[in-house]
Amino acid sequence: MNDCTTIYGIKACSTMQKAQAWLAAHGVDAIFHDYKKSGIDAETLSAWCAKAGWEKLLNRSGTTFRKLDEADKHDLDAARAQTLMLRQPSMIRRPVLVRNGRILIGFSPETYAAFCDVSD
Repeated sequence: MNDCTTIYGIKACSTMQKAQAWLAAHGVDAIFHDYKKSGIDAETLSAWCAKAGWEKLLNRSGTTFRKLDEADKHDLDAARAQTLMLRQPSMIRRPVLVRNGRILIGFSPETYAAFCDVSD
């Protein structure tokens, strides 16, 4: 079976590097989509929010979010959060792994093994 796998994130992120190394070590071919270079389109982000929830996608602990004006941080809803993430994709939690229409946010070897159907 030819699985279509894309990993989204930022090249310099250490968690991204660990996730990519895990994929490579387990023979999972994945296309890398760099938010810094390519951004993210509204349709993709909206689909992710529908599947996983904007609350899970929005990285509130990252530097980019913490540097926002206080007014931008309060009373967030799906529309406002998506606008923030589209404007500054580094606010999207990383990595986002998409495989055959399914989405996984974050990285741990155990969840990747289950998600990619790979023995660890």
